[in-house]
Amino acid sequence: MSSHSTAPSPTTAAPIDPSAVSILSPQYRATTLGMVALVALFAFEALAVATAMPTVARELDGLKLYALAFGGTLATSVIGMPLSGRWSDRSGPAGPLWSGLGCFLLGLLVAGFAINMPMLVVGRLLQGLGAGALIVALYVMAGRVFPDALRPKVFAAFSAGWVVPSLIGPALSGLIVQHAGWRWVFLGVPILAVPAALVLRPALRRIAADKPAAVEPANTAIAEASPVPWAIGAASGALLLYVGGQYHDIKALALLLPAIALLVLCSWKLLPAGTLRLRRGLPSVIALRGMIGAAFFGCEAFLPLLLSRERGLSPFMAGVILSLGALGWSAGSWFQGHQRQGISRHRVLQMGTIMIACGVGLTTLVVIAAPLWIVLLGWTITGLGMGLTYPSLSVLTLSLSPTERQGANSSALQLSEAIAVATTLAVGGSLFAALLDHSVQAGYLINFSIALLLALLGCVVTRRIGA
Repeated sequence: MSSHSTAPSPTTAAPIDPSAVSILSPQYRATTLGMVALVALFAFEALAVATAMPTVARELDGLKLYALAFGGTLATSVIGMPLSGRWSDRSGPAGPLWSGLGCFLLGLLVAGFAINMPMLVVGRLLQGLGAGALIVALYVMAGRVFPDALRPKVFAAFSAGWVVPSLIGPALSGLIVQHAGWRWVFLGVPILAVPAALVLRPALRRIAADKPAAVEPANTAIAEASPVPWAIGAASGALLLYVGGQYHDIKALALLLPAIALLVLCSWKLLPAGTLRLRRGLPSVIALRGMIGAAFFGCEAFLPLLLSRERGLSPFMAGVILSLGALGWSAGSWFQGHQRQGISRHRVLQMGTIMIACGVGLTTLVVIAAPLWIVLLGWTITGLGMGLTYPSLSVLTLSLSPTERQGANSSALQLSEAIAVATTLAVGGSLFAALLDHSVQAGYLINFSIALLLALLGCVVTRRIGA
């Protein structure tokens, strides 16, 4: 199915000559810049926190909660995403965008003023709830404002929003941690986020004024049962995995088994039919997003900890290595949005997933004391593969979705990633905590191995996405 077979919303109904307009044409410029600015701030925060977290865990004596500080954010984003998708389909993206931004900023403030690791985790949970709502609202804006011909460039611009943060974010975060303190990594973002969001107000007003068919109450998408209770269940299951991983007796079994059952049940209810069975088409697109997201972020969570704690790198140098992955991501995204060789979307996905698997494999060698240049190469290749794959999956999701389902399916795309990453970090973090007193190297190795297996599985799933 293609979006050309459905009636477009009034915001995209006028015929567009792709050669005559761009995402920076006057009618789109402010919207593009505002959306990319928010993405860039998200990128800086994510990369900066990844760099700062080893120092945070050490100063707050919270190494055993290290994985929860990462994955808990993804767990609560599972609640924000379907709530935002349903809200966007009902009344447009403005409400979830402003609510998500407010929750995200509140979480940053709580984390920045944290006096212990549990308080920091609470802040991170609030960040995840807000970020989940906000990112889905941005995706829906892209679908409502931009025509099909410009959407690949919009998502390329989203990834380009990572360029400056990827170049300076982790290294700058390392300098901030060393000279000003880790708290400013959290407290600096709110100052810039509000002005960036205010730029989007004209576009949000136009979307509301157009009253597209997708938001009419009689729509079947609105008649469906609310996914929010299932999202809360999935988030609870992911968090129970983290809690269960802190025990090493019968308590662990009593928590882990219900947590896994709850995650599977809620994922089955939240994601489109056939996603867990890897059915061809849109279900496999959504499943693939979860696999590659879990592979990449499963590595990113533990890579700076390993480099700083085991290899003796400063926060600045660990941040530089993360920057290379993000820079590769931006380069791959730019290529998929501007390539003129006629390479199909399916072929781009295959290339990207193979690069992710190869890159994660090379990066894993850092656990066995490989030279740092191998890690630099591996993480750059991983980022390049992510840049090819991520925007392609976003474009396919929108093109395979009727207008009235863009919010729900964009939400499902994000949900797949959030659930997969949160689960992977919960399982990996539990194993890491269990092995911490016996073999730290084994703890790192098992996490990188899980990421590699997911990347290889992603290469297989691309075959189930039609050319």
